[in-house]
Amino acid sequence: MRILVLGDIHSNWAALRAIDEEFDFCVFTGDLVDYGTDPLPCIDWVRKHVSAAVRGNHDHAVAQRVQAVGTSGFRRLAAATRPLHWKQLDSSRLKFLGRLPVTTHFRTDEFSIQLVHATPRDPMDEYLTADPEAWKLRLGDVNADFVCVGHSHIPYHLDLGEIQVINPGSVGQPRDGDPRAAYAIIEDRAVTLHRVEYDIDDAVKQVQSTGVDDWVVKLNEAIWRRGGQLSKEQMDAFH
Repeated sequence: MRILVLGDIHSNWAALRAIDEEFDFCVFTGDLVDYGTDPLPCIDWVRKHVSAAVRGNHDHAVAQRVQAVGTSGFRRLAAATRPLHWKQLDSSRLKFLGRLPVTTHFRTDEFSIQLVHATPRDPMDEYLTADPEAWKLRLGDVNADFVCVGHSHIPYHLDLGEIQVINPGSVGQPRDGDPRAAYAIIEDRAVTLHRVEYDIDDAVKQVQSTGVDDWVVKLNEAIWRRGGQLSKEQMDAFH
């Protein structure tokens, strides 16, 4: 049994299509949209190939037409790209995002997986690092062999005994200094974290083709090439 675990695609089709893995099942930990500008093929790929998925905070905001609030950092980037999503996405794709569950269980013949975007205590918004003790406090009511999460864009794997926590990292917007698309594999209960290079030039050209402001193109490129390692001041310098 080989399970592909993906998270935080963020409308970066160039990154998603670079992941070339065979799998029996694929699960997704949320945030298909925002930041990048190519949501349609990303959503369609997930609808076709993913066996279980949950709603991320950005999926929820796009589906519910929530205006992004913020004039700096990643919030500013979301505010710039979200209106473009509303122009691109038809009602079927918006309904798909809005109807994703905030948490779900996926069971194979061998083990069970709970999916949540952030944490079981706060499914869409709580950021949690690879802190074993903090995770133990949030797993008391969880009945699963694996808990797969996203949200932080930082890959990690914690073996806590009865439960293993997996954050596959971000496909479309890594923030750990490594620009490569991140994902995880569960095979025969063994967990491995993976990275793959993708064509960032192609991703940048796609953003340019949408007609967004030049600073949106340059900021996305800087984030992608530096693996998200920009300070708030560096991000705000793009205008």
